[in-house]
Amino acid sequence: MSDSVATICEDNLDYKPICDMEFLSEQAAYEFYNEYGRRAGFNIRRDSQNKNKNTGQIISRVFVCCKEGFRPKDKQDYLTKSSRAETRTCCNAKMSIKLNKSNGKYWVSHFMEYHNHPLVRQECTHMLPSHRRISASQATEVYLTEESGIPLRQAYELMGRQVGGRESLGYIKQDQKNYLQTKRQRKLAYGEVGSLLKYFQNEALENPSFFYAMQLDCDEQITNIFWADAKMIVDYGQFGDCVCFDTTYKTNEANRPFGVFVGFNHHREIAIFGVALLYNETANSFIRLFETFSEAMSKKAPKTLFTDQDAAMAKACAHVMSDTYHRLCTWHIMQNAMKHVNSLFRCTCGVRSVLTQFMDYYEEEDEFLVAWDSMLDEYNVRGHLWLEIIFDLRKKWAMAYCKWSWSAGVKTTQISESFNATLKDYLNVDHDVVQFFMHFERVLNDKRYKELEAEYALCQKLPKVTILVSMVVKAGNIYTNI
Repeated sequence: MSDSVATICEDNLDYKPICDMEFLSEQAAYEFYNEYGRRAGFNIRRDSQNKNKNTGQIISRVFVCCKEGFRPKDKQDYLTKSSRAETRTCCNAKMSIKLNKSNGKYWVSHFMEYHNHPLVRQECTHMLPSHRRISASQATEVYLTEESGIPLRQAYELMGRQVGGRESLGYIKQDQKNYLQTKRQRKLAYGEVGSLLKYFQNEALENPSFFYAMQLDCDEQITNIFWADAKMIVDYGQFGDCVCFDTTYKTNEANRPFGVFVGFNHHREIAIFGVALLYNETANSFIRLFETFSEAMSKKAPKTLFTDQDAAMAKACAHVMSDTYHRLCTWHIMQNAMKHVNSLFRCTCGVRSVLTQFMDYYEEEDEFLVAWDSMLDEYNVRGHLWLEIIFDLRKKWAMAYCKWSWSAGVKTTQISESFNATLKDYLNVDHDVVQFFMHFERVLNDKRYKELEAEYALCQKLPKVTILVSMVVKAGNIYTNI
């Protein structure tokens, strides 16, 4: 025999097929030959078969080495820039079985042992395709790790450690990736619109208070999406007097603007009131969104709405929430000031210090106007376009005008910015619509669990009571003088 012909190690002789060996079923014969292949170091597959035309029962079957024959030539091969490497060697190793009609068992009618290619080392046999399979319990674990946001590589390493090594898992990392991809494709079987509808309908079945709305264009493509679950609606009813709204990007595959309505609860933790995926950031999109938000919240408008310095948002707020006091985020104003006029105030401590006086310290309108006029002359910036624009918007950011609006101590949209930063830890641009909703639920659950932690901490601590001595003395004097 030539050196190129591979033979089976003598250690596997006790598991080697023998002619006339019987099996209870075709599957049992496959499993036996597959185990033989694992011990020997080769991959197998089912080849030709014959069936009874009347009953459909398998009469004969041939199991072959995976390197049997040659791969058929692709008819479109000329279009392929880099074709797959050839893996077959026309190996003749095989096992044939036939049905014994007298006892209903299958017997080995032919067995060819020798291979014309090197066999796989025992350390690598777990990588052979016929010996890889994700079990039902493993599939559950794989899906749970993805739901928990554990990256594929780390999840694979974790499950390998649980069973004593990756070679004991029964599958490789690519199988895990393929399983998750197939599962996502099944969920998207009805397309993006169908998958979204299915998700929302399931949520509405679990809780009839779940609210959602989708806007479609003339081609029946989704443009804007808004949703709020029962907890969001309840939280808005309790804490929705002051709302911050902001948008962010890079949270989904389509790179659509992601908008969120947030506020503070009674623990000063972030409360989420509503969520939206937008097609764009035009005034019409925001008008539609604010109208939908108002509908979801039973036409109750917030007392104060914080946004950044966006003209489209301002127009939508005035159109839909006419009774709401619209305030601008002072942090965004300061960032724009640093960009547009910082160089004009470098002779002192900078524009930040100057604008802070107008934002926080001048409480009376006359005082504000006098100070502003004095500032324009002092720094010789009268007629500067950006300062004129921000002055026209003074009623939306200056203490002298905003002091009577309810803000719950909020001055900026930083709670929205903070929430958006948290989102980036859970969501990325590679997520399709199914993954987006799955991971956004993780964000919600984490935020709501923090509220439970705050509730528990409140039960374990007594409130601190600070008594001012001067107040007590003054109250005592008033009481004794009566």
